[in-house]
This record gives sequence, structure tokens and C-alpha cells, in this order.
Amino acid sequence: MKVLIVFAHPERHSLNGALLDTAVKHFEDKGDEVKVSDLYAMNWKSELSREDFPQYPKDKKLNLMAAGAEAFYSETITSDVIAEQEKMKWADLVVLQFPMWWFSMPAIMKGWVDRVFAFGFGFGLGEYNDKHFGDRYGEGIMEGKKAMLMVTTGGWESHYSNRGINGTMDEILHHIQHGILFYVGFDILPPFVLYGTMSLKEGKELDATAKRLCDQLDNVQSVKPINYRKQNFGDYDIPSLVLKEGREQPGETGFQMHINKDNEETSL
Repeated sequence: MKVLIVFAHPERHSLNGALLDTAVKHFEDKGDEVKVSDLYAMNWKSELSREDFPQYPKDKKLNLMAAGAEAFYSETITSDVIAEQEKMKWADLVVLQFPMWWFSMPAIMKGWVDRVFAFGFGFGLGEYNDKHFGDRYGEGIMEGKKAMLMVTTGGWESHYSNRGINGTMDEILHHIQHGILFYVGFDILPPFVLYGTMSLKEGKELDATAKRLCDQLDNVQSVKPINYRKQNFGDYDIPSLVLKEGREQPGETGFQMHINKDNEETSL
């Protein structure tokens, strides 16, 4: 298996750094190939800007969609973005690893998404008709590949329970797992989440955490992905993209409606 880990933490000698080392060693010991994009070490340019489109006329108002399309079709995407896109095409599994800041990923990783998931690679292509509305949400260039999150947070696990003040981790990560990774076609594996990092002690507690991570990584080939509903497979009206009546479970609301709890695959 080929694994790409995109790592976003400003301190390499940190808990996140230790978890990264554990994951890399675990995969390599099993004979897997691993590549790491350490965004801070790479001094990754976070902001999507005019600099990303060197061939776009400087005297022309910047339209990101138009500039992205022009860069894609003229093959003038910047070399740093091309390198990351090639890593993603190479990988069978893409892991995004980050500490959760303000209920999301660090800005440098969001900038990686903004620039790498560019027009023609992350979105913008695909057939549009009365049954199909573009290659996204379960289809796309990453279809057939897997992705998962490795997330750390200082909050206690109870803070993220059904009645916890922060809301559930499933809700918080939905915009990343569904809105970014599933959008471009990945099968989404359950995330690895480490709570209470501020009180985690080295020694037995850290060893137990490393073992839990390795146990979860052992199952990436066999565990069932989150069964998000695919956009173009009959669950949604096209082109309104509204979930059809009766597809959800009784009492379901919000993001949970977009996870198919039935065992049978939906079809047209």
C-alpha cells in the first residue's frame, strides 16, 4: 500500500510529531511505502492568490475559477502544487494529520487544500445532465482511494459527547470528511481522534495511545468506510441536490441524513 501523510504542526518534536513517527514506522514495518508532506517544514504557501497563476494577465481582474481553468488546461500550475497532486495520485491512502484549532484544521493545511484541490483536480470536471451533476461526492479523481484524519484536541472526550458543549466530533469533522475528502471521491475511513492531549503523560499513557493508533492503522484495508450517500446514485434530486423524502432514518436530521444507514447500496 502507498500512503501519503499530510502533516500540519509547527513543532516537529511534539505529541503530533511522535504520532507521525509511530504511523510512519508502523506502515513501513508492514512493507508499505510512505511519503510525508510536512507543511511547516516545507514552508508551504497557505494563501491562494494571483501568484498561483503566473500566466494569468496581471492587468485582468482575478477570477479564481477562470484562472484555475486556464492554469489547468495550459498546464501552468505552480510546481509545488503539481508535486502534491502527484503524491495524491500516487497514494492509495491519504492521511491528514493535525491538531484541531478552533474546530477545524490549521490554516496551513486549509491552504494546502485550497491550492492542491484546484480546478480540474479537485472539482470542475464531469458530465452534467438530468441524472448526473458533476464528478463529486463519491466520484472524481480520487475515486477508489481511501482517506482518514488523525486529529488531536486538548478537550476532554466528554466535551465532544452527544450532550457535550462542543458538539460531537462527527459533526465537527463533517465539513472535512464529507465536504473536502468525500467531495473529490475518497472513501472516508473512521478518524483517529486523541482527546485530552494537555494532560497526556509520557510513558504508559503515550505507549497506550501509540498502540491504539497502530491497532487502527492495522485495519485500514478492512474497515468499512463511512457510508456517505453518493450524489449521483439516486438519493438526491438532480439538479436541486436535495435528499429525496424517506431516504433518511426516522428522526434523523442534519448531517446524519447524508450517511446511508442501510446495508444495501443505493442505485438509480
